Amino acid sequence: MTTLQEYIATIDQEEHKEKFSELMDSVQAKFSQLQLVFKWNEPMYTYNETFIISFNKTKKHITVSPEVAGIKEFSDRITACGYGQGKSTFRIKWEETINYQLLYEIIQFNLDEKRNYPTFWRKAIDK
Repeated sequence: MTTLQEYIATIDQEEHKEKFSELMDSVQAKFSQLQLVFKWNEPMYTYNETFIISFNKTKKHITVSPEVAGIKEFSDRITACGYGQGKSTFRIKWEETINYQLLYEIIQFNLDEKRNYPTFWRKAIDK
């Protein structure tokens, strides 16, 4: 994958394509300083060549990856939204509403935390 349009075209259901497009458009509009890149066949946003957040579509949900630090910081709020979560990701089912306010706060947290970060991923001790 090299473009967002190619990635979205691989989503089976039309309403899921629209939801994913709206999500990506919303993030780009709110955080125009972020760069959309594709790594490991998924779209992710970076800032000054450091990872900020990624989104991956599956048949059942959108996987949001803000790294472990983002999950730790917002775990209670992610749970309160009803989203399932793992160590470094959370899942928004296609039929669930996207809590954009929470998503924006997670992105801003990563931007603030990693503003001058020297590597793509956080170091193990920073997680």
